[in-house]
Amino acid sequence: MRVLEVWRYPVKSLLGERLDETRIGVEGVEGDRRYAIFDVATGFGLTARRAPELLFASARLRSDASAEITLPDGSIATDDEALSSWLGREVTLRSTDQVTQRRFENPEDFENEATGRWEPFEGSSGAFQDSRNAAVSLLSRPSMRRWEQQRFRANIVLDAGGEDELVGARIALGAAILDVRKQLDRCVMVTRPQPGGIDRDLDVLRTIHRELGGCLAIGAVVVQPGLARIGDELLPQTD
Repeated sequence: MRVLEVWRYPVKSLLGERLDETRIGVEGVEGDRRYAIFDVATGFGLTARRAPELLFASARLRSDASAEITLPDGSIATDDEALSSWLGREVTLRSTDQVTQRRFENPEDFENEATGRWEPFEGSSGAFQDSRNAAVSLLSRPSMRRWEQQRFRANIVLDAGGEDELVGARIALGAAILDVRKQLDRCVMVTRPQPGGIDRDLDVLRTIHRELGGCLAIGAVVVQPGLARIGDELLPQTD
């Protein structure tokens, strides 16, 4: 089982950037989910659950660790005003060290999200991840079946399947050591339309619930930081 792709998503729910190598620190891939866009009126962090249009913008990490956001029309959002104009609501971009309250929302019923209830939840400390047990997410190409990689936003794409069997194990990923903690629950985001001809498809999540128990990909915490590269072999560690 080897690393096929490495991805970083500097701003939560925006398109990210593909890397040849990355340093994996205690918060995960360096710079991953370092920023999030917050709704000023509600205080909630915005994700593509509530604001699907986020999936049509992209972000990259500059050399000074700031985020450069490219809007769907190709322009660069230089400030909160530009982001607010695009999203049609007052929003603000914040980094992980600027925010203490990390509240997000998830629809209770993805089949009826327009009329159903939305449940608030607390994101993890550190990077803007949904779970503290998923600083790094890993998913194999075979496990994606015919689905597009962009739907799942894994940091590490693997060339061979069987990643679910790693839950509870300690693994080496390049020079980094990870404890694999859980399978990742999937939400309505995987059904959203995205650039590149990816259409809205509720059957993606229906199939994941019906055949995979609602989970796809695995989440890990970082025991020992280190560099990981495309082509690195994933190796089990023993005490």
